[in-house]
Amino acid sequence: MLGKYIEYPFDTVKVRLQSQPDQLPLRYAGPFDCFRQFLKSHGALGLYHGISVPLVGAALETSSLFALESAGREVLYACGLASRGERLPLPALLATGAFAGALASFVLNPVELVKCRIQAPADAAAGPLGVIRDVFRHGGLLGFWRGQVGTLIRETGGGAAWFGAKEAVTAAFYARAQSAASPSQRGDVLRRPLPLWQQAVAGASAGVSYNLLFFPADTIKSRVQTRAAGELRVVEERTFWREGLALWRGYGLRGLYRGCGITCLRSAPSSAFIFMSFDGLKRVFPLH
Repeated sequence: MLGKYIEYPFDTVKVRLQSQPDQLPLRYAGPFDCFRQFLKSHGALGLYHGISVPLVGAALETSSLFALESAGREVLYACGLASRGERLPLPALLATGAFAGALASFVLNPVELVKCRIQAPADAAAGPLGVIRDVFRHGGLLGFWRGQVGTLIRETGGGAAWFGAKEAVTAAFYARAQSAASPSQRGDVLRRPLPLWQQAVAGASAGVSYNLLFFPADTIKSRVQTRAAGELRVVEERTFWREGLALWRGYGLRGLYRGCGITCLRSAPSSAFIFMSFDGLKRVFPLH
């Protein structure tokens, strides 16, 4: 949650870049122009407007991802597809990560919807409660799951990439350490934690992989979710796939990755901190 105070201004810039309308000239020339215009219009404190929502979302997302990924591992153990005392192979890690992300997406989508609506230019002056009332008034309870397809794709693929990349890089570091150790010491290598800088690199690679590989789904999701809640006819016509097709026709691959650079930049240290904290706590409070 502490990382959100660093991330949130960058996330606001990302959502504003993603949600620019098709039929008008682009409002922002790029991330730095967006940041400059936002500071000019709203001031430095405006960068943290509505941060209570992503703080809740961060707690829900991180806790549910780790809990569900652990549950996925237990399923593999119970089915005899993996041994508890051995490191999971990469395909199994991708499967447990995808499982965790898919289920977590249903918890996360309402938070994402409110967050994006607060951050978008049309709703920038609204607070969390105002956005919640507006969404419920126009869409009822199901209105909070607008954009769920995009969140599902992003979290399913992103969960696989997040856990898979972290463990793949971790395994590579351990393999390197084992090859450098003497035969009598190789058995002890896996029982020792990696140096902090290697843990940070593994965690950072997870954050970059999560965002880079499935960023188009996040872009389309943000555009679906930031349309005014009263535009019911437009929202019904612009499904996830139609929104994606319109964006592709208008701007190509570049449009789908609008804001990706700044997102990867802020996700690397955040993801590194999350995994280092989780692994450190796991050594103090073993899960089994």
